[in-house]
Amino acid sequence: MKKDTFRVVTRGADGQIRIRDYDSQEALLKRHVQVGIDDCSTDLGLRGLPVFRGLIGPIPDGKNIIRYESPEVFETLTKDWGASKAARRPRTQPAHVAEGAPQP
Repeated sequence: MKKDTFRVVTRGADGQIRIRDYDSQEALLKRHVQVGIDDCSTDLGLRGLPVFRGLIGPIPDGKNIIRYESPEVFETLTKDWGASKAARRPRTQPAHVAEGAPQP
């Protein structure tokens, strides 16, 4: 599926996360200053997309969304992501170890 929604995530004056979606690259170009193009993303679908002054991105976000974030939002979300611990399931032992039987 082609990535066709451009999402800009910033933080408002009240501290709340603000998300604005654009249906086309042209609509995004009307509101932000392009300073280059992405030529090194590991997601080949992002190569050639614009890089904007004051925004970090493009970043893949789902199957059809291209995301840009303000530096402050990027830093906050990255710290939150790094600090969150994934729920870990306890390792189960094979039946022969749990029962004390010799290993084959």
